[in-house]
Amino acid sequence: MPVLSDKQVVHYQDHGWVAPVDVLSEEEAAGLLAALEGAEVRYPDDLHGGHRNNAHLVLPFLADLALHPVILDCAAALVDRPTALLNSVLFIKEPDSAAHVSWHQDATYMGVDSADLVTAWVALTSSTAESGCVSVASGTHRDGIRPHVDQFGPDNILTRGQYVDGIDEATTVDVELRPGQMSLHHPHLVHGSRPNSSTDRRVGVAFQSYVGAEVRPSRGEHHVLPVGPGPVDPSFTVVPRPIGECTAEGRAVRAAANAALSDVLYHGSAERRPY
Repeated sequence: MPVLSDKQVVHYQDHGWVAPVDVLSEEEAAGLLAALEGAEVRYPDDLHGGHRNNAHLVLPFLADLALHPVILDCAAALVDRPTALLNSVLFIKEPDSAAHVSWHQDATYMGVDSADLVTAWVALTSSTAESGCVSVASGTHRDGIRPHVDQFGPDNILTRGQYVDGIDEATTVDVELRPGQMSLHHPHLVHGSRPNSSTDRRVGVAFQSYVGAEVRPSRGEHHVLPVGPGPVDPSFTVVPRPIGECTAEGRAVRAAANAALSDVLYHGSAERRPY
């Protein structure tokens, strides 16, 4: 039986998102959180605030999560024969911090030729309105790509600090998740998140994004992790799953993937952050 019901698929199609979806038990999520925070202590140079892209290429437990059968089943219900994962991002907000994500659309700078992809956002801690959960502007995925302004704010987690102006926050929806749950959203959906005003760390990982079989790069190189039985188009560069934590081989794979990702995300930008 599919993980997503027909009603949930229709909700995604109509609103551009669906949540919550149970992926892990709270105990399993706590185990992954402990593994991640342990890795942060052991490998501070690999997992600090400016180096949180594509950690699934150096941490096997994150690669396993990216390939979790519940996530892949959901992706298959929303895109056409998903073949690969483009990237991942650790979204971590410290307690009572100003870190936030401005209103934006994922597809704006992704450098692919189609919207046949879906992002899975998995909570490893509670993600609430107080702690700065993802907020969505329902239905905005139907409008195509909107103009974005690059602001490079120091507290903005996004690469370019890009944002869409004119969003009525009174109409947006806070997507609250318990540990182990995920939300799924369309690459054209306008979404963001407020600062964490709670006393707890908020930790989530976005698998951004699972691409359908007909998606191709529109610019740059894309280093992707295969996720399905079908072949990955040769216009993508296939990367392996890590065999150990932060090995020399894994670090080299991640470094190449991040350099290529940076070139794609900062295309046309007058400024470039180190992430």
